[in-house]
Amino acid sequence: MSALALQGGTPIRSEPYNAWPEFDESEVEAVVDALRTGNWASGEGDRSLVNFERSFAAYQGARYCLAVSSGTSALEIALRALRLPRGSEVMLSPYTYMASPTAVLNVGLVPIFVDMDPETYNIDPGLIEAAITDRTGAIMTVHFGGLACDMGAVLDIARRHDLKVIEDAAHAHGSTWNDRGLGTIGDVGCFSLGPGKNLTPGVGGAVMTNDLEIYKHAIAYSEMDIGGRVMRFGEMGIDGQAAEPDEWFPYSSGNRRLGGVLAALASAQLDRLEGQTRRRSENGRYVAELLEDVDGLSSRREDPFVTRNANHLHIVRYDSEGFDGLTRDRFVEAMQAEGLGIRSGYRRPMNRADLFSDPNGELSLVWPRGDGPPDVDYASMPCPHAERACATEDLWITQNMMLSGPQAMEEIVEGAEKVRDNLATLSAS
Repeated sequence: MSALALQGGTPIRSEPYNAWPEFDESEVEAVVDALRTGNWASGEGDRSLVNFERSFAAYQGARYCLAVSSGTSALEIALRALRLPRGSEVMLSPYTYMASPTAVLNVGLVPIFVDMDPETYNIDPGLIEAAITDRTGAIMTVHFGGLACDMGAVLDIARRHDLKVIEDAAHAHGSTWNDRGLGTIGDVGCFSLGPGKNLTPGVGGAVMTNDLEIYKHAIAYSEMDIGGRVMRFGEMGIDGQAAEPDEWFPYSSGNRRLGGVLAALASAQLDRLEGQTRRRSENGRYVAELLEDVDGLSSRREDPFVTRNANHLHIVRYDSEGFDGLTRDRFVEAMQAEGLGIRSGYRRPMNRADLFSDPNGELSLVWPRGDGPPDVDYASMPCPHAERACATEDLWITQNMMLSGPQAMEEIVEGAEKVRDNLATLSAS
């Protein structure tokens, strides 16, 4: 039995995982070409902004794409474009990043947390209807880690209750539901192009929709300048202008579009996305198969409608009983000492974030309904599956690990078995 690296033994892996982002001279040339146009903001000279939007929309399978300054901006713009009454409720899973509920609050809406399915870590459609009130306006599906939510069930609920559906697809570039690209299935979808995402020029986001009216409103909320809105419509070949000549700032808007240089870089990265997505998807299937034989570790359930999981994060469920009661955090410590990058996920779900824990603090300052204190009691909104996952269960294999080949997947299993072989000394140390 070999000793754990944590206890002086030799680590399993000494080589770093794939560097991120992957790039070569193609990205350098794209940026230089965009710089030489002199139109760094709009990308008009080489049409870099519109070219990226059209290419990314085609890749995911949407009619319209709007490239913006961040994933959070994409969520805020999309929510505004749905034109929901102020104070409307938006249901979402608490197993997500803070950008999801923050965007809801920032546009004058109210986040309502609905617990996740314990086997998929996505919103549980079976719990949605019980949370619907006369103030509910939309359901936000967070395709966490790139794994598709049960969109069939969500869309059925939305139709019966006349609700909008917004997809938070920040992790889902290249993922599909029944062979349809995520972010194109509900009323509107949102992507992050941040530094750690599957598609990145370093910063940015994107709004996607098949609905022309939503697209028009999204442009209006992302382009403060009327001329900019008209230009965008002209570039997209849409009949009619975005604004009449005598209009004078009719929207509470902002300047949130992605710059042309960043759009050029994003296009170069988009050329790599399909190959990277295939690698992550194949490695995700492989490690899930390997973990079937490892007591105490299991991948999330992938339903038949998950026709491709882009595996921005591959989620592994840790069961301490399979490791004689060893805590998840101790397991992670041992695995990382072996040179293996697996890590624990969120420490708390969003319904237990500090923002929602103090109704008289920051939440009262941004609350969109009335002048009094918040009228939603988040303390009495338990989401036991998400809370357990964060406290003891979730493990993340990150996307650059998923790009590092099948050997990296085999090393995860090798590391887990090495930990198991040393449980007696590990628990005692």
